[in-house]
Amino acid sequence: MFSSSKSIAVVTGGAGDIGRSVAAHLSTTHDLVFIVDIDKQFLSTALNSKELAGNEKVQPFTCDIAEETYVRSMGAIILSQGQVRTLVNNAGGTYVGSLDKMSSQRWRAEMSLNLDATYLCFKAFAESIKETRGSVINITSVNALSVFGNPAYSAAKAALINFTRSIAVEYGKFGVRANAVAPGTVFTKAWEAKARAGNDLFDKLKEWYPLERIIQPEDVANAVAFLASDQAAAITGVCLPVDCGLLAGQPSVARAFAQSEDY
Repeated sequence: MFSSSKSIAVVTGGAGDIGRSVAAHLSTTHDLVFIVDIDKQFLSTALNSKELAGNEKVQPFTCDIAEETYVRSMGAIILSQGQVRTLVNNAGGTYVGSLDKMSSQRWRAEMSLNLDATYLCFKAFAESIKETRGSVINITSVNALSVFGNPAYSAAKAALINFTRSIAVEYGKFGVRANAVAPGTVFTKAWEAKARAGNDLFDKLKEWYPLERIIQPEDVANAVAFLASDQAAAITGVCLPVDCGLLAGQPSVARAFAQSEDY
């Protein structure tokens, strides 16, 4: 049944590890949470995951968010169920690690998924977010703030930070807040697969993180839940790294330059 009083959160890339954790958190403060993904089977699996199993507030929505027509249709259907108060643009991905191996076709595809789709989703729900004085949280990456490979993905994520600030400045007069979260290496299924390939991947990665661990999906979800909450009522236009200290500096580099084992 339609109820304009129902508060809705929308999480793109919602079937993935980070998306599921974010959806579980937001379901405690919203009447409905729509998890959006292009893969219907992936969504079905997500609903039976440990994070979401039995949570009737969480609803799946299959959509290719890189296609404007589909996003408009998604917006109309979701808004028929209530008002969107929180939009989490979490969907993203990368396939090519270097400029040398990058084709123009792959460049456009990665920019489309990681940047253009975020714009399309925001436009689909902007009026509702204005009416609810809501919040937009864009999931960017530490790749936006330094060079860690994957150039198209990194360029798109860097642009996403500026897009976030554009929303914050232009829509602030409506009470809308927009912030970004920049995770470091998150222990997701994708990284697990790389780790299984060998070479002690996670042990090597942890050497670069001051906290000597990598990020869990829950860490990202906690940051998103905070930025979406009234506790962050005066916070807008920021990019919050959730990176176990990676961007602050690397202990191994400091150790080498300072010639000190204290790092």
